[in-house]
Amino acid sequence: MKILNIVGARPNFMKVAPLMRSYPRHPHLKPVLVHTGQHYDPKMSQLFFDELGLPRPDHNLEVGSGTHADQTARIMMSFEKLCLAERPDWVVVVGDVNSTIACALVASKLGIRVAHVEAGLRSGDRSMPEEINRILTDALSDLLFVSESSGLVHLGREGVDPAKIHFVGNVMIDSLLAHRDRAEQSDVLERHGVESRRYALLTLHRPSNVDHPETLLGILEALRVVDADMPILFPAHPRTVQRLGEPRLKAAFDALRRLQTIAPLGYLEFVKATAHAAVVLTDSGGVQEETSVLRVPCLTLRENTERPVTCTMGSNRLVGIETAAIIAGYQAVRRGEVDLDRVPPLWDGRAADRVVDVLASAG
Repeated sequence: MKILNIVGARPNFMKVAPLMRSYPRHPHLKPVLVHTGQHYDPKMSQLFFDELGLPRPDHNLEVGSGTHADQTARIMMSFEKLCLAERPDWVVVVGDVNSTIACALVASKLGIRVAHVEAGLRSGDRSMPEEINRILTDALSDLLFVSESSGLVHLGREGVDPAKIHFVGNVMIDSLLAHRDRAEQSDVLERHGVESRRYALLTLHRPSNVDHPETLLGILEALRVVDADMPILFPAHPRTVQRLGEPRLKAAFDALRRLQTIAPLGYLEFVKATAHAAVVLTDSGGVQEETSVLRVPCLTLRENTERPVTCTMGSNRLVGIETAAIIAGYQAVRRGEVDLDRVPPLWDGRAADRVVDVLASAG
């Protein structure tokens, strides 16, 4: 049974890697790895492949960057040709990036069954491109693999046949647990002169935060309180760095004297930096999940989250983007008002095995 597994952007790599490790448990399965090339930094892409033990892709569509419409269209055109040549039994897509919906749409129209790993997540905010990708991919999928209980609720409300839905846990946590010991060998803290539990880790990349000067100014104002208390390590996306260099923002950013802007980190380095932080401030979805398992306090700089279990059972606090709310959240963390004791159900490192077992029996 031939299964095309799609990766396109870095968050996909961590989700597909455990699947590729699990497939050999069922000899009748023939996994094929397809890289759409949506993440177009070859150096960083290859680093993640190496660190996660992903095999060399069987196919690379090399679509590169572009607008949402342009990138999605080019993925679809290339992937359609590949599907016609490979004739797979299943296409497995993960997450919510453009590659996810593009390949799901192509497969569905060709009559190829689609499995969506990380199905059912909803933020309720359709201004997020990822939200549109999630909703449409789930609507097209023949199997929906759910990582947290909110996904079961959303899919039920949307009328998805319960027979298609499987609560399997979180495949990204499989990668985290599999590589945590190796991550501890990283010297990332020493290289950047920070001490365990004595620094904050910051990530900012969502357009809703970095493309609006007033929003970004408010976040920078809140970071002044953190900066006065401890160093801040900031692996910065080039696009975010460019925004922070604009005249209205540069002075506020430069005033953060203890903030270190560094290049994006590899997977193992980022896990180490996250695991040893006193607090993480982020607008990333995946980081909310990783901090919950690593039991590190997390402040999410967004008005909504598609991963609510990280707030109800994990160490995440949704603080929004207002200066006062971010500061209040940080002060609560410093007072120890955060739950570090619980991890969501089935986030145990075996989610990929559950996914592959269902696929193996699907025929």
